[in-house]
Amino acid sequence: MRKFLSVLLALSLALAMALPAMAAYTGKVAFDVNLKDAEKAEKAELWLPYPLSDANQTITDMDIKANGAKVGVESDPKTGAVYLHAVWTKPGTTPSLSMSFKLDSHYAKNTNIVETMDGLPADTLKYLEATPSLPIDKGFCADASLPIKQDAKFLDRAKKVYDWVLEHTFRDEGVKEGCGLGLPMRTIDEKQGGGKCADISSVFVALARASGIPTRDVYGLRVDPAKSGEITGNYHCWTEFYLPGTGWVMADPADVRKKMLGEKLEDVNDPKAQKWAEFFWGGDELLRIALNRDTRETKLGNTTLTYFMYPYAEIDGKALNWYSPKTFEFKVTFELDK
Repeated sequence: MRKFLSVLLALSLALAMALPAMAAYTGKVAFDVNLKDAEKAEKAELWLPYPLSDANQTITDMDIKANGAKVGVESDPKTGAVYLHAVWTKPGTTPSLSMSFKLDSHYAKNTNIVETMDGLPADTLKYLEATPSLPIDKGFCADASLPIKQDAKFLDRAKKVYDWVLEHTFRDEGVKEGCGLGLPMRTIDEKQGGGKCADISSVFVALARASGIPTRDVYGLRVDPAKSGEITGNYHCWTEFYLPGTGWVMADPADVRKKMLGEKLEDVNDPKAQKWAEFFWGGDELLRIALNRDTRETKLGNTTLTYFMYPYAEIDGKALNWYSPKTFEFKVTFELDK
């Protein structure tokens, strides 16, 4: 376990040193979790997404503290999800854990999106597959993908998927399960397109895969505007599709729909709405923290999650409500460098 942690940290640091100096936001991120009902438990377990450096962020100075827990970094062999796993045996007191790190977030607008005739790399092909929570061969995916697949270019297809999702979804503040359930068929068929970011992003991923475009969800936090303080309410899901000649390209239809709701824009063709559609296509300069990618059907303890973004915990094998930070007692804070 410790060896795996050392290897991950070494890889993260090596990648961080190779990245160009183009930071937009730097600061300290902290996750604090208390399992307040577990004092008398025989066993308490916590799984927390463990962020790594990538092309858009550099993670350094990782610091983990836990009161009496056995802690290690693990990964799910099926989904590739990377997470911190803490186990308390007969804790006797409230189990608590903190994970903090230095963040250099340098997301940027991609102004040079180009497509070549290169084939898809082998490691992107899994992002064309269906999963139990992401069926792609029936319902709206089967119907809407038929005309989209007629386009030879991946980029044209991806843009049509983006436009279709914006046209057929809307931000529903009535959703109570955090960022939503992330079930695309439910969002379109049962909720008439209504949902939050996990719901709307899952519609994009499902339809894009049905249209032959490798696509994945990104699970993390987005802070707009960038600020210091508590950011527990800033969990967010967005998407990335693979384009030969460019690589992974970000698209965030959920944020378009959130901006439209905030500005009371009902028509996606309204010039003000189109401004946001352009803003969230191909990346942006907002403060984002990616925690995991494509973590659908990650199995943790006794539960297989639709997606893994929030902290997940079990007390004597019973899962806590991961959609509820107040009852679960987890908090995320960010201290922006001045």
